[in-house]
Amino acid sequence: MQLQEQVIEQIRKSLDIVDVIGNYVQLKKQGKNYIGLCPFHSERTPSFSVSPDKQLYHCFGCGAGGNLFTFIMEIEGMSFSEAAQSLADRANIDLGPSFSKNSHSDPNDQKKKQMTEGLELLTKFYHYLLTTAKYGAPGIKYLEERGFTSEMIERFRIGYAVESWDAVTKLLQKRGVSLELMERVGLIKKRGFDNKYFDRFRNRIIFPIFNMRGKTVAFGGRTLGEDKPKYLNSPESDVFHKGSILYGYHLARQAIRKNSLAVLLEGYVDVIRAHQAGVACSVASMGTSLTEAQAAALTRMADTIIICYDSDTAGIEASFRAAEMLQKNGKVIKIATMPEGLDPDDYIRKFGGDRFKSDVIGASQTLMTFKMNYLRRKRNLSDEGDRLLYIEDVLRELTAQHRAVERDHYLRLLSEEFSISLDSLKKQLHQMSIMVQRREKQITRTAPLTRSNRIPPAYEMAERRLLARMMRSREISDQVQDKVGGSFSNDIHQALAAYLYAYYAQGNPPDEGLFLQKLEDPALQRKATELSLMPMSEQADEKEIEDCMRQVIRRSQSSLIADREEQRKKAEQSGDYELAARLLSEMISVKKQLGHYQSEHD
Repeated sequence: MQLQEQVIEQIRKSLDIVDVIGNYVQLKKQGKNYIGLCPFHSERTPSFSVSPDKQLYHCFGCGAGGNLFTFIMEIEGMSFSEAAQSLADRANIDLGPSFSKNSHSDPNDQKKKQMTEGLELLTKFYHYLLTTAKYGAPGIKYLEERGFTSEMIERFRIGYAVESWDAVTKLLQKRGVSLELMERVGLIKKRGFDNKYFDRFRNRIIFPIFNMRGKTVAFGGRTLGEDKPKYLNSPESDVFHKGSILYGYHLARQAIRKNSLAVLLEGYVDVIRAHQAGVACSVASMGTSLTEAQAAALTRMADTIIICYDSDTAGIEASFRAAEMLQKNGKVIKIATMPEGLDPDDYIRKFGGDRFKSDVIGASQTLMTFKMNYLRRKRNLSDEGDRLLYIEDVLRELTAQHRAVERDHYLRLLSEEFSISLDSLKKQLHQMSIMVQRREKQITRTAPLTRSNRIPPAYEMAERRLLARMMRSREISDQVQDKVGGSFSNDIHQALAAYLYAYYAQGNPPDEGLFLQKLEDPALQRKATELSLMPMSEQADEKEIEDCMRQVIRRSQSSLIADREEQRKKAEQSGDYELAARLLSEMISVKKQLGHYQSEHD
């Protein structure tokens, strides 16, 4: 085994796939495996399975599957070498300088690596400047006046950019970091008149922005002077995609998993303040527009999500949009209402952390109550027409409410407020629910069949069972190679069989995880994972193997006969009777072989 393969194998055996995936997906034990909601497609019922024995994962809904490396590549959008580096860091394994040169990596990997190294260097530099009295006095004074503790300054690695045009530029040059790459991540800029670089952040408190793994990918800077803008942020780059990041996620992850609760805020200062107040499950969406990627990260980890945005019109609109997005996955969504004119940072500084936990987070509204208040703002309830429209709006929202007790509760509130009989409201809701169900059925009828709707034919199931057994046993693989060879009808099954024959020929042991690691084609990896996690008895029955081989051979021979028959007809139609006779002879020979094989095994 080559050195690089040895290192990859060492990483694979050093980490537990349940622990790694558990950082992204809320997993629950079910029998020998763990299950959860698939992170790669939206679903309400868990179909994502993780096998600690085989160190593999597979989604029975969308077909995603693989091992540690493929999971990190998919979930983080990484190349193989980036995923290997990330997992090696987690396992405290040194990949060595030759790894990235020899790995099948993306040409941009080195540039991304240099960018993240430059960002990490400056995170340390800015933090050093803040915590050193000679340079950081203005920054420390501001943070102390704002009530930031030294613990939070350390936890979030807050820094300070001195009032200098070239402090960062000189450090980067001294350390041999590419200034061009640092310009691309928005840390320095080039002057137009002399093409010289200068520092972009000056006299600002620096808030490092971390990705989901806790790596610095950007900075936010709050001015201590009169410079505009008040907050200056890094632009998007190859390593920073704002819509895929939840600020503070790497620090909040453990608390979110423990409590199955996440608190969603707007900005990084709010998150730091909330953590300081003891709400350690707080994260921020880096702005007011929650993205699908951010929503997926939250719903994978928490059963309850509390949205705590500003109380102004923009914040309420953003809360409504975020709630709509988050509730798709069947989670409990609540809305924490802030007093007018205050954000979480202001509130905690004014009233303290305990009141924030009890009077804001603890008093959060149900999603339906929030929606009713939101819809109320859109209508003039003193107008009869608007009142009726408001009632219809609420009933429309209630059609999506699956809990009968809650539906009844809100119907009674409507009945009492507007003096409408409860029975008439129930009838109206029933009619609207029927219309919604009809629309959903229509969509279902017109939608194409999914993977799960298709029942594979017997010969295909036989091929799948054979391949699953072959991955677990070299003896079975040798037996299939001798009698079946490459006669699998499915192209992807045929390719997997060929790879298995070669895998064992190289002296490798029957290890499904190792076999999967040697497959570079994602489609083959997914299929191999699916087959590996098929429910089967531990020991293979000799009759089972013989029956499966007979099914595969029979299908192969039948396909060959059908193919020859088609060729024979074409030959006769074109007048080539010699070729037609030869094809007929071949067909007879194949039929005899098929009959002989069947009689031997009947």
